[in-house]
Amino acid sequence: MTSRVISAFAAEEEQRVLSLKPVLAPVHGRYGDHPHQVYDAWPAEDPDAPLVILLHGGYWRYDRMHLTPFAAYLSQQGLDVLLPGFRRSGGAGGYPETFDDVARIVDTLPEGRPYVLAGHCSGGHLALWCAARALLPAGSPWHTRALPTSVLALAPITDLTATRRDGLSDGAALQLLGGEALFEERLPSVDPLTLLRDARTTGVPTVLLHGAVDEEVPLTQFADYAAVHDDLRTVVLPGTGHYTLIEPGAPGARAVARTLWEMSASFGARRPGSDADTDTDTDSGKATRP
Repeated sequence: MTSRVISAFAAEEEQRVLSLKPVLAPVHGRYGDHPHQVYDAWPAEDPDAPLVILLHGGYWRYDRMHLTPFAAYLSQQGLDVLLPGFRRSGGAGGYPETFDDVARIVDTLPEGRPYVLAGHCSGGHLALWCAARALLPAGSPWHTRALPTSVLALAPITDLTATRRDGLSDGAALQLLGGEALFEERLPSVDPLTLLRDARTTGVPTVLLHGAVDEEVPLTQFADYAAVHDDLRTVVLPGTGHYTLIEPGAPGARAVARTLWEMSASFGARRPGSDADTDTDTDSGKATRP
């Protein structure tokens, strides 16, 4: 396992974004009895605003506090935002508890509303996994046909085998699945790339958005996932790193907000007084599903 070396640009970006002061949400709730089965909510003033359920990153280990500034920013863009917590690796979570909680989140919190399930980094992995739950064997406790309305994966981890091979975040993938002895046995039920390899689609409208100069998640993960997902839409932001996507007001975050509104339009949401900014995104060429 080699040590990860990043540029000064990536190091400064990571420090800048992850040192932002957490933002207290106006509403808090619970979806279960465990202390981690909670959520923060930023309700929109417009009762018809699109719902976004936001899954945080942190390599399945860290809590949601680093994503509260971004959640608050999305709320300021007119979106109705839920930011749940869940049991995490290294503590009460990992396999199966983390997956139990995320399945419960998407089965409970939308309350029948259409929504975009968005996730950053390992949260993107969990969002892509949620989209693929109908591909699990019928006997799996996570199998369901009640899938997210749509999924936006932000700089996601898509391939747990590659994550283990590359030693990302000091063996985070191994920790998630319970170590070397259990990794291969558990992988097929929780790895987005594996689940898609034969099916070629989840049936859920999905966008993968990432920065062209992301140094946290290897760019091969995005390309390899796109190669097995026939109707995936990919958006690549030039000159953008991993963390700028969740930095309030940054061009990457503005692109995320704009993409969320575009995706929400597919289930009838319309942004009042739209003042879309003029940043230019580069689409990789895969078309959005009609």
